[in-house]
Amino acid sequence: MKADALLNAYIDLNLLVLAGALLWMLARLGLRRTSLATAYGPQLKLLNGMTVLLAFSPVLVVVLNLSGMGNPPTLSDMLVSQYLQGNVNMSASRFEAMIGLREDLVRDLSAGHAIWSRTVTILLITGAAMSAVLLGHAIMRLRRALSSCYFWKRIGRVDLLLSDTTAVAYSTRGLWRLYVVLPTSLLDDPRDLRLTLAHELQHFRQKDVETAFLLECLRPLLFWNPAYYLWRRDMRAMREFACDQALGARSQFDLRAYCECLIRASERARRIPVFLSPRSPSVALLERREIHNAPILARRIIAVTEKAPEGRQASLWAAIAATIGGAVVMTAFLIQRPGDWSHDRIMLATIVNLERMAHRNTAQPTVSVLNSGFVTSLR
Repeated sequence: MKADALLNAYIDLNLLVLAGALLWMLARLGLRRTSLATAYGPQLKLLNGMTVLLAFSPVLVVVLNLSGMGNPPTLSDMLVSQYLQGNVNMSASRFEAMIGLREDLVRDLSAGHAIWSRTVTILLITGAAMSAVLLGHAIMRLRRALSSCYFWKRIGRVDLLLSDTTAVAYSTRGLWRLYVVLPTSLLDDPRDLRLTLAHELQHFRQKDVETAFLLECLRPLLFWNPAYYLWRRDMRAMREFACDQALGARSQFDLRAYCECLIRASERARRIPVFLSPRSPSVALLERREIHNAPILARRIIAVTEKAPEGRQASLWAAIAATIGGAVVMTAFLIQRPGDWSHDRIMLATIVNLERMAHRNTAQPTVSVLNSGFVTSLR
């Protein structure tokens, strides 16, 4: 694949994550004013679906284009059409330069002749390589932590492991098996052990480990994008809220005991500050920021006690997901490079050439006078 094609796919992915984060913020703002604000389970499913869609949208667009659907109009084509209709008050040369900024950027980065382009390329490659190395180190650290654990029980595909070094229970997975790592101190408290195990098994039902790993795999491509970190922060918070709420919805579930379990786990974690890397593909009972930040832990306890809206709302959430998914796919098509020269683009190029010719003709008398004066002075 050519360098410019790779750069365009890279830019598309970053723009899509930015657009997805904006769509999610708008959706969350709209839901905040309704009873759906406390429906954390459907919101998590929406975030998970959007994460997968954003990650594979560039590939999806290429497949749809190759399938014979044709080249739908891009944002650049729409802007050219609006300009030709007289809805944009700007000179043709400036307008052409504006809509060609991305092409100029890709061309300069691909060529690498300018110092700034080489600097940007080196920074991007260095940042991606460092992120990939840190992810690999986190995975190796997780493997060492698992190998140092003691096998306790097996529940279907899930292996329950005990660890003397971890202070907070966490769940992760390999290619075929699932793992829940529990602190050995929990064996002295059967009630906390039962509540912690229920929490970690719920993470497997929600596919939280898989989405966490997908997000971390995207980090080398998105490490400089602020929208990525906003997305990851909301994803982490929402998966814990959804997990806690799903447990609280069970019959005969003791919410008070569960909240006390979270507080005791936070106290244990403060006494034994041993943590896995935040980049590791695992999901813990408590995140590091919840352990050291009481207001965040308080928000989680408040979320546990909030009831999900009653009634069947599957059709409503399906409509919300379809709307946001359609907006993401539409954005993916809009930000694509324009196709071959269309009639509108030929018209714009003609206007630009006429504008340049008119500018040259206006400047010609001045040049002639200067030349004449210069020749006279020589005589």
